[in-house]
Amino acid sequence: MDYFKNKSVLVTGCCGTVGSELVKQLLETFDVGHLIGIDNNESELFFIQQEYQKYEQAGFFLADMRDRAKLTRLFKDVDIVFHSAAFKHVVLCERAPFDAVQTNIHGVQNVVEAAYDAGVERVIFTSSDKAVNPTNVMGTSKLMGERLITAANNAQRGHKTIFSSTRFGNVLGSRGSVIPIFRDQIKKGGPVTLTDPGMTRFIMSIQDATRLVIDSSMIAKGGEVFVTKMPVIKIKDLAECMIEKLAPMYGHKPEDIHIVTIGSKPGEKLYEELMSSEETRRTCELERYFSVMPAFANMYEKISYDYEGKISDTITKPYNSELEPTLSKDELCAFLTEHKLLEED
Repeated sequence: MDYFKNKSVLVTGCCGTVGSELVKQLLETFDVGHLIGIDNNESELFFIQQEYQKYEQAGFFLADMRDRAKLTRLFKDVDIVFHSAAFKHVVLCERAPFDAVQTNIHGVQNVVEAAYDAGVERVIFTSSDKAVNPTNVMGTSKLMGERLITAANNAQRGHKTIFSSTRFGNVLGSRGSVIPIFRDQIKKGGPVTLTDPGMTRFIMSIQDATRLVIDSSMIAKGGEVFVTKMPVIKIKDLAECMIEKLAPMYGHKPEDIHIVTIGSKPGEKLYEELMSSEETRRTCELERYFSVMPAFANMYEKISYDYEGKISDTITKPYNSELEPTLSKDELCAFLTEHKLLEED
């Protein structure tokens, strides 16, 4: 708990779902020595600044991932960078791939170069399950982000920055995710729209996702991708659980709210992958993670990936939601209740 006490930490995308929770936990739980939050959303930046104005060690600034010079100035004297700024909506990235490349790929490279120039101690990049065998622009851009981070660690010369990535699945309750959409549809009396009844997804709460990102910064050796172990659900079960729990709260009978299948969106998978078959050959298992080690060794330094509490060096199957057991409906309803995901913001 004292790890961040004397450290200066910068969070990119501090107004987003993951970024804002990183800010909250670093200030309220970890008592960070100094925190800088940056985002290009002026209005949300104003509100987050108001929310944390009692913390004298926190400062918030307008900045864009496309502005390398600005990043270099802000990274000065920073120890750890959590890079969570990104375009994340699959359909919007499909429609504007040039913008996705500018922010999700060139933006990562700007973070790398700024970290080199400022002598940052550690950079942790937050990735996505959509980076594994990507079928859409967003996933492809996230995969390139991971590869840039690994390459930055393995090819650096004259720098001591540790670059690593974390990869996790759907954060339930995040903005634009399925839970707020289903809730609004139930509130209006339905129907609840489902892309495909057979669709499965990895899930976790925002608190758990963020805590694991923070934890990974403490154990990172450099160049690896930490894959978070996550429960799996059927999206149809999620819709049914939410109808059962929320319909009476909004004055509706659960049996009166119908589920309508509308078909998959462009670039959308029926299942999600967190680790590919190719990656299993260079992966070890920890208590709460898998660690995917780089395909190419560091050119100038031998890195030992000998983590404390390692469970196994042998992984026999890819980690995807189609192959993993799913939560029962009762377990899923309990998960939603425990993490207060059925409550309105």
